[in-house]
Amino acid sequence: MINFDYKILEEFIKENRDFLLGACVRKVQQPSRQELILTMRNKGENRKFYININPQFFHVCFMSEKGEKLRHIKLPQKPPMFCMLLRKYIENVRVINICQPKEERILEFYFKTLDETGEDISLCLSIELMGKHSNVILYNFDTNMIIGCMHNVGAEKSRMRELFGGLPYVYPPRRKANIDFIGLSERLTGYANEFIDNYFSKLQYEEKLSSLKNGLLTKTKIELKKVNNTLEKLKQKQKTQESINLYRKKGDLIMSNLYNNKDFQKYIDVSDYETGTSIRIDLDGRKTLKENANQFYKLYNKAKTSNQKGEELLTELTEHQRFLEEKIFFIENASDIEDLEEITEEQVIEKSQRGKVTELVIDGYRVYVGHNSRQNDYIVSKIGRKEDIWFHTRLCAGSHVLLRIESGQAENDKIIFECAKMAKMNSAGKESSKVGVIYTKFKNIKKPPGANLGYVIYKGEREIIID
Repeated sequence: MINFDYKILEEFIKENRDFLLGACVRKVQQPSRQELILTMRNKGENRKFYININPQFFHVCFMSEKGEKLRHIKLPQKPPMFCMLLRKYIENVRVINICQPKEERILEFYFKTLDETGEDISLCLSIELMGKHSNVILYNFDTNMIIGCMHNVGAEKSRMRELFGGLPYVYPPRRKANIDFIGLSERLTGYANEFIDNYFSKLQYEEKLSSLKNGLLTKTKIELKKVNNTLEKLKQKQKTQESINLYRKKGDLIMSNLYNNKDFQKYIDVSDYETGTSIRIDLDGRKTLKENANQFYKLYNKAKTSNQKGEELLTELTEHQRFLEEKIFFIENASDIEDLEEITEEQVIEKSQRGKVTELVIDGYRVYVGHNSRQNDYIVSKIGRKEDIWFHTRLCAGSHVLLRIESGQAENDKIIFECAKMAKMNSAGKESSKVGVIYTKFKNIKKPPGANLGYVIYKGEREIIID
């Protein structure tokens, strides 16, 4: 990333001075701890003046609609204190002057307004764009006393310059070599504001996309690891049917030899009725033969019940494992923030799903492709018709692909092959040389009650191998 330097700030001011002088601050908004938006009106138009003091992206500009969308701005339900302070002092107040101290990355807006007593006061909003020391400070220009700061700076943070309400405002120490901070202006082509807006909005979008993606991946992989560990432990605890049946067999052998043996023995030797061989059964010497037999029957019933519950849990965990593996695939392949945010949503929002499911037309056929579990689920629950054809990679995370069969249409080998290719290209196996893609009539798939989003069971499937 290249620094926002004082020269590009100069160019920005030159370009926008006519609008800024006399502009009225109509609205103050603070999307985050490091962002401010001043909606300004002058010469019959409104513009959104954007301030960012993030150490990575510190800059100012008038946001375009595209720039605002890329920055993915969301306003908090409760405005921060500094936002409320600015609303109190500068909302519906006009800018009477703008200034940039020589060779400094500081933009100053000056205002004339009235205080609580109705007296005239002069205010200055100082926007300091200096990397990790960036800040926005409102101070009384008459008394030079700070009213409030976007970030308060105490002695524990800086021995050079403290900043908070009630202290006198002083300029930051001058850099000895401002030339070191020249950067973005060297790339300037065309209009400064447009260049700044495009450059930083793209960087901010990429950073938010990467941050959200990494956060979701980390969280989901941790959850998947826990599921995998639980599955492994559960599989180790599961007894084989042979070992479970052995309990019942021992009980049967004891009961069939009651009259050949005595009670309260530590073991008995009996003949195995299945193999004819002699086997020894260890007993509890404190119990009768019948009590020992009943104990083996109890062990049989307990192991059988435990195994049944274990199988149910294994099925549930295996389904959740598949769901998480699919979720990781969709996160890794998400190309925009909206897709990632949809993955995190807990409630299915049909409007957003329908808007994101890809709809294509191939050789006159409509084809739908999901890009996350919610969109896959939407295809299954809302779009599919019984004569449509559903595609999915076998044993591989990926998108549901649905081929719409309209009245008068019939599938053919070409469109089946194209849809199968699309299923492979939108799956975790897209880089593999050969991937199996299953397909079946939509009427043959079903979502079990309570199943995870996008999970279905199917029958009557056919398979095509895609290179």
